[in-house]
Amino acid sequence: MADTSVSYKCPNCGAPLTFMPGKKTITCEYCGTEFEASAIEEMFKAKRELAARAQEARESSWDTQNAGEEWTEDEAAALKAFTCSSCGAEIVCDENTMATECVYCGNPTMIPKRFDGALKPDLIIPFKKTKQDAVAALKKFYEGRWLLPSNFTANNRVEAIQPMYVPFWLFDSQVDATAEFRAAKIRSYDSGSDVVTERQIYTCQRAGTMRFMKIPADGSKKMDDNFMDSIEPFDYKELVDFTSAYLTGYLADKYDVSADECTERVNKRMENSAIEVLRSSVQGYDECNLEDSAVVKNIGKVFYAMVPVWILTTRYDNKPYTFMMNGQTGKVVGSLPYDTFKSFLYPAILAVVLTPVLYLLLSIMTE
Repeated sequence: MADTSVSYKCPNCGAPLTFMPGKKTITCEYCGTEFEASAIEEMFKAKRELAARAQEARESSWDTQNAGEEWTEDEAAALKAFTCSSCGAEIVCDENTMATECVYCGNPTMIPKRFDGALKPDLIIPFKKTKQDAVAALKKFYEGRWLLPSNFTANNRVEAIQPMYVPFWLFDSQVDATAEFRAAKIRSYDSGSDVVTERQIYTCQRAGTMRFMKIPADGSKKMDDNFMDSIEPFDYKELVDFTSAYLTGYLADKYDVSADECTERVNKRMENSAIEVLRSSVQGYDECNLEDSAVVKNIGKVFYAMVPVWILTTRYDNKPYTFMMNGQTGKVVGSLPYDTFKSFLYPAILAVVLTPVLYLLLSIMTE
């Protein structure tokens, strides 16, 4: 992100530039280079403009006030909230759903209370994958994992499987992006007994307007952000207007991370994407490095949505292992146990097999 002020530095050595009394030029005290005032004015004009844009970007904000809406009395009355006495996870479900086990820690004790204090989602992606799909996908996820303990793959069974709607904040934005890159063309050639490397340095300025749709950020502290990022993307073309009928028979995680708390993460993701688009237009150079940038939101709208996730829990050596599957696309992520003995055994077997082959090749090469 660009600074919101401009430091006048010598383009040759980077030292501060100073106007010396009695002279008509701006002089670098360190390398002695002198610049006409008009040249310095033109040289730093773009940097001043970029600094102004950076200040504008810093002051711009997202409109998070209209994300989600209040539940009606009838809808709120039909919902219950449960808090796990073991890990503190809070989830909500409709009045017909009974939670017999916490999907986060496996604790079976749930204490019911009246649901309150949460916004009603704007949008939802309904489940497409069934329980059978989730179990089959998990078994396929095990395939080809050589370092899994044999007992885990032979005797493994799913102890708990739960479909859950996870809260997401979706950010729409139109931005004006400005960036300055330092690019270089590099040429090497022989000069007598020396190799000369010649570098031509260029300042490349780029700007553009871009639109971002549905930048996601999950709104649950209990859901592992790495897992949630890994099961993306969701197909947001299948988003529909929310109705509590979609929750029937499912659990729904209550958001405990507000849209405002997610904006820094979303801004960084959006800024990085915008800068990469501008960087891709700097072509024909051997090097390209970002010097300054500013990304200003002209439009910033936020939606509260629910997305489908299957959570599966297995156990090995009295330790639970949790897996998550995208309830729309079927993509699975999770952690697996690691067999230390196999990690030493397989390389040893490979070495035994390859040693005669390598010996034969070396013999042929030395003949």
